[in-house]
Amino acid sequence: MKVDPRNLVLNLLLGAAAQRLSAREAVASCELFGIRENSVRVALARLSAAGLVEAVDRGEYRLGPRAASLAADVATWRRVQDKVREWSGQWVAVHVGGLGRSDRTALRVRARALDLLGLRELARGLFVRPDNLAGGAAAVGERLRKLGLEPQAAVFVAHGLDEAHERRAAALWDGEALTRGYRATRARLEEWLERAGTLAPDAAARESFLLGNDAIRQLVFDPLLPAPLVDVEARRAFVEAVVRFDAAGHAIWDRFLQGGAARRPHPRGRLVLAAAGAARTPERRAAVTSTLETTP
Repeated sequence: MKVDPRNLVLNLLLGAAAQRLSAREAVASCELFGIRENSVRVALARLSAAGLVEAVDRGEYRLGPRAASLAADVATWRRVQDKVREWSGQWVAVHVGGLGRSDRTALRVRARALDLLGLRELARGLFVRPDNLAGGAAAVGERLRKLGLEPQAAVFVAHGLDEAHERRAAALWDGEALTRGYRATRARLEEWLERAGTLAPDAAARESFLLGNDAIRQLVFDPLLPAPLVDVEARRAFVEAVVRFDAAGHAIWDRFLQGGAARRPHPRGRLVLAAAGAARTPERRAAVTSTLETTP
């Protein structure tokens, strides 16, 4: 799997003590993924130009002003279980039928925001999801607008759907596939942890980053559906496995970088979420699969 050096540097900064990272630490870490020193320094320069990192001393960096909310946002995946509540059977609905469709950037931002909140299209221009997120429709609407959805979009609670529409709404997600995904990723993480002690430090660091990044991305894009649409116990066990894996990854990266680094970064694979909080324009906020999708 190819790793973007800019993405990796931002991950390193998220886990570094005092959120500072030396160029030497960045180079040593990126070497694990076959990234050359020149590419790392170019990545640092581009991140600096984009305002995502800034130099604090010669050869030392920290998160920049455009990433001010990054540190707070990255921890939210750990509290994913706090984001859900019991489902009453009602739905959160978002109507975008009256919004323009000629602006491709706006369309892309809109689609990404709706997808991130687990909303699916029930009828033309009408997107729904179970009303089981903490804070209800108001919180969903606030989050959607932070992600760039136009304020003209109507966000409300829908109930009293007829039987046909209830069935159609419930079938908008493949709950069985989501449940299989929880179990499969949990098994993969636990199996890797069992053999991690047999790996060389560089291999353990590299593999833990890649596996952890994929697992947290899966969490970030999970629609957080209620029972009976998914097996919520399987999801809870999956989240707990990711938390354990993340802790193990910290220790692995400590050992890898302990040879002389005063501050040791721990890549956490959380940039998929951080992008939404760090970027200021709607297009950048929507680029959650990578902080750098819209960064020059």
